[in-house]
Amino acid sequence: MLTRRDLRRCQALVAGLPLPQPFSVPALVDAIAARRGRPIHVRTLPPGSGVSVCGAWIRLATADVVYVEEKTSRVHREHIVLHEIGHLLCDHSGAGGGAHPLARVLPDLSPELIERLLTRTGYTTEEEQEAELVASLIRTAAQARATWTTTGALREFETALGLRGTWE
Repeated sequence: MLTRRDLRRCQALVAGLPLPQPFSVPALVDAIAARRGRPIHVRTLPPGSGVSVCGAWIRLATADVVYVEEKTSRVHREHIVLHEIGHLLCDHSGAGGGAHPLARVLPDLSPELIERLLTRTGYTTEEEQEAELVASLIRTAAQARATWTTTGALREFETALGLRGTWE
């Protein structure tokens, strides 16, 4: 379980991010890649691969690759990317343990690399919770910094739903 200290560390990570305006996940990925001085490639998992993961992050020698499920909504794909970026930002190492099913669909990767590949099917580990927290904090920070241009009834509706503060 994450502690308040973990929360503060994740908040500090997100506060230091170059959040683009207007916000988009691809623009954020590009900004993080530029800041780190190494590319981040976002790819879709091969359809029909039989692998039961939503996303994965592979740290290569010269680049990072984020794999994301293809057959899901745009919002879910974006959240998966943010989650994987959370692992990257937190410098998670992942856990190895034998031949992984992804070895079938990514045959060009060495077994050692597959062992380092971060694939998850649950959110019970601290690394998973931390990556999920970072993803949520990024989305929240992006929404908080968003420029709202709605007026009238739509503005009142957004305020009532808590999508904007009553102070705006």
